[in-house]
Amino acid sequence: MGKPTGFIDYERQTATERPPLERIGDWKEFVQKLPKEELQTQGSRCMDCGIPFCHTGKLIAGMASGCPINNLIPEWNDLVYRGLWREALDRLHKTNNFPEFTGRVCPAPCEGSCTVGLNGSPVTIKSIEKSIVDKGFDEGWITPQPPAVRTGKKVAVIGSGPSGLAAAAQLNKAGHTVTVFERADRIGGLLMYGIPNMKLDKSIVQRRVDLLAEEGVTFRTGIEVGVNYDAKQLRSDFDAIVLCGGATKARDLPIEGREFEGIHPAMEFLRRNTKSLLDSNHEDGAHISAAGKDVIVIGGGDTGTDCVGTSIRHGCRSVVQFEIMAKPPLERTASNPWPEWPKVYKLDYGQEEAAALYGDDPREYLISTKKFVGDENGKLKELHTVRIEWQKDAQGRFSPVEVPGSEKVYPAQLVLLAMGFMGPENPLLEQLGVERDERSNAKAEYGKYATNVDGVFAAGDMRRGQSLVVWAINEGREAARECDRYLMGHTNLP
Repeated sequence: MGKPTGFIDYERQTATERPPLERIGDWKEFVQKLPKEELQTQGSRCMDCGIPFCHTGKLIAGMASGCPINNLIPEWNDLVYRGLWREALDRLHKTNNFPEFTGRVCPAPCEGSCTVGLNGSPVTIKSIEKSIVDKGFDEGWITPQPPAVRTGKKVAVIGSGPSGLAAAAQLNKAGHTVTVFERADRIGGLLMYGIPNMKLDKSIVQRRVDLLAEEGVTFRTGIEVGVNYDAKQLRSDFDAIVLCGGATKARDLPIEGREFEGIHPAMEFLRRNTKSLLDSNHEDGAHISAAGKDVIVIGGGDTGTDCVGTSIRHGCRSVVQFEIMAKPPLERTASNPWPEWPKVYKLDYGQEEAAALYGDDPREYLISTKKFVGDENGKLKELHTVRIEWQKDAQGRFSPVEVPGSEKVYPAQLVLLAMGFMGPENPLLEQLGVERDERSNAKAEYGKYATNVDGVFAAGDMRRGQSLVVWAINEGREAARECDRYLMGHTNLP
């Protein structure tokens, strides 16, 4: 690498963020830019480690270790250190169609497996990635690159989330005529309506969609294949189909009182918020408002954090987030060694904002909801909880056991269920006759992506279940490769 002792000479520096009490007053992105000189210094911290675990992209202990899209991280870190930004952009785009998305919303498993992190702070990979692509747009280096030759083959991509857009981009690059079908009124799927503006401004998404359109990809919104567009018609209209519809069936909490008004799936809350924000700056009143309410978010993860941050921006009276698991340790334990994803305590942006506003981290750990209680008008007013402990049963499996005398009542007029997803929705897969796996996802072998139906492929969350944006891009790219091979008998796609 350019500076062999960079990881010794310099400390890790991440991008600064706008102060919590300032940023909760708007929906603008809160992560700010590092100066170019500082980014080059951070690039020099990437060591010549011989085996760069950062871009291996493996599942270890059920979690991502390294980059699932195999970004050439040491290469573009070194190029940034040397001031060769355009060359760094070329290397970045070689494996990643949308670094402006991953550089903003990916949890950075690459940093969790960085060799420097063995006994120090990992390289600032995510900030450098975002800065490379942002500079590429700012400098005008990123322009439409339509294919020189068309194959005459037509491909339908169902779903315009990260896997669908990646598949469309790659198939279009191969010269196929690609049409992307999206049931919402805007293109982007999870990127558009599942991730709030303060993490990913929608102009960033639209900029890439516009670029793909200029390259020849056709986008059709307001069409839900299997509902208002017959799947059989789709098969006759196209030579191949790539299913990238996501895992959108939310996990519910069917306990006593679930029928009361004020209990919503997290994605419904986030989707309606962003749509109303984009349509009218919330003036149409079409969103679920947390203003003046006591909000309970049930479930952790990024979705739960986004619900906390969104509720605060609405002006909620209070917000509490329930986690059924124990509070993570401050440092890696012996059972969570490098290069596994570090399962350690962190204060994400939503919790940081809640702590600044209300004085403490809003999360309650080892807690389970027993029932919802409403008023005489059928509206939610409170929920009842109990503390739990995780104990081994006779088979050696951990299960939650209630702690006697730990019952507690929380006031709540709005509850958001952020407990994950159960798999894809049914109509499309049923109409096409696509087999399901034991988790109800579209059955298609990883690396091949072909379903039991000839010419129909599946990728992303619809195939693997709820996962990271980087896994979705990985699968979209690889499914495009296999679809191209099916259509042409060979493929040059990576």
